[in-house]
Amino acid sequence: MTDKSTTKAARAGWRVPTGLIVLSFIPLLAGALRLTELTSGAEVTPENARFFAAPLPVMVHIVAASLYTFLGAFQFAPRFRRRRPGWHRAAGRVLAACGIAAALSGLWMTLFYALPAVDGALLGAFRLVFGSAMAIFIVLGVAAIRRRDIARHRAWMTRGYAIGLGAGTQAVAFAIWLLIHGPADELARALLMGASWAINVAFAEWIIRRRPARSVRAPADQPLTRLVS
Repeated sequence: MTDKSTTKAARAGWRVPTGLIVLSFIPLLAGALRLTELTSGAEVTPENARFFAAPLPVMVHIVAASLYTFLGAFQFAPRFRRRRPGWHRAAGRVLAACGIAAALSGLWMTLFYALPAVDGALLGAFRLVFGSAMAIFIVLGVAAIRRRDIARHRAWMTRGYAIGLGAGTQAVAFAIWLLIHGPADELARALLMGASWAINVAFAEWIIRRRPARSVRAPADQPLTRLVS
């Protein structure tokens, strides 16, 4: 392969991670602003009073979800994984912990925060379903890699990441809705958020099914770092 072809392939390998980072930019920015608000003694309003009353869950959620979406994007760069298998494995441990923390803190906030009326019961149900699914998918992904089943590990972790990146798709969906219809009401807000999660999961399934159907299992005497690419 020529140097030109190698460079072209390397650039192509970064398209997906770059797109994922761009998609997560708005949620990352919103989370940073919320953390600044909570740590700088901002004015307490009806909209943010629940966060000031119990700041730990939302702070855990923001930090964990931010690390999960940003670092997770690099796991979708095949050449980067092959060249730095140790990084992939170490980052995977951090990502699993962050993903579980983000999912569980999100579930806690749904169940115990006094949420705004515009959220509604339907959105609460969507959050419980997708938050629980995200946690379960990550646990199944970790269980699969402990069995040295690489294919199922990739599939479950891809599904979990897709749900974790839902806030990015939701930001795009709300922006389009706002341009066309104006502010979303309670029902539209719930449906937009639910649809965004569903779109991400459906896209993840499409990606998973494009891969070879055979199960990739690491031999007991072969290091996993050679097979995670």
